[in-house]
Amino acid sequence: MFRACLAQTSRNSASPSTSSLIHTSAVLNASKTQKLTSKAKAEIKAEKWRRTNANRPSPVFGTRKGEEGIWDNCYLAKILVNEAELAAPPNMTPIKLPVGTVNLPSQMGFGVTDTDAEKLFRQLPELSMNSRRFDDKNPQMQSFEQWATQILDREHRKANTFAQVIDLRNADADGIAYENRRRIIVAFSTKENPFDPGRTEVQAAILTYRIRNLGNHLAKFPRDLGNRLGLRKLVHHRAKILRYLRRKSNERYETVLEQLGLKRESVEGELIV
Repeated sequence: MFRACLAQTSRNSASPSTSSLIHTSAVLNASKTQKLTSKAKAEIKAEKWRRTNANRPSPVFGTRKGEEGIWDNCYLAKILVNEAELAAPPNMTPIKLPVGTVNLPSQMGFGVTDTDAEKLFRQLPELSMNSRRFDDKNPQMQSFEQWATQILDREHRKANTFAQVIDLRNADADGIAYENRRRIIVAFSTKENPFDPGRTEVQAAILTYRIRNLGNHLAKFPRDLGNRLGLRKLVHHRAKILRYLRRKSNERYETVLEQLGLKRESVEGELIV
């Protein structure tokens, strides 16, 4: 009887410690399982984020890989200076003017527009000729016909020389950039204000032009960290301008995205450059 009571007491005293040991192990195992589960969830989330951004258009170039044709066919790309054409042999267009036939370049630099060319090659030579006076009292002076022919030939040579000078082929990188900005302002302005640098579409187009130039530069020189910071600023500045345009007019927003060759995902949401 005594032995039975002693065995029962020993079992009762051992059971709390055994149950406590089992309970502690269960808690530790559950904690490890929870930690592994959290880590796995984080990895799954990171992989999902990578997949989402892998299919997202580039915030710099505005398109996905393999969609470069969108940029080539957009309105902005067509109005910019084609530097491949500048490397080709010169293509001069003969124009009949009061001073004679003048060979004008197909693309003029230094901001010379068609209106400026009309003044420079048609009106200015005529004014220069009319400003000269024939002195018939000078015995060394030629006849009037010879004098007029000489003056006309001089203005003709001056016009052809000046046409070669203002050829866009003679411009440096800054000159080409200036011509591109001028073309963008003219192309994206309205009829009411033909030259409006402050228009939202003009600003977005100029930023897109600068971003693509800088993006192409960094593709060749990826260690240029200073310009990479500038590229980030330009990308976020363009996104800010386009968000303002979307609030103002969604129709204009959609139109300018198509003209600039940009996808909505490349300018909306979180942009990582």
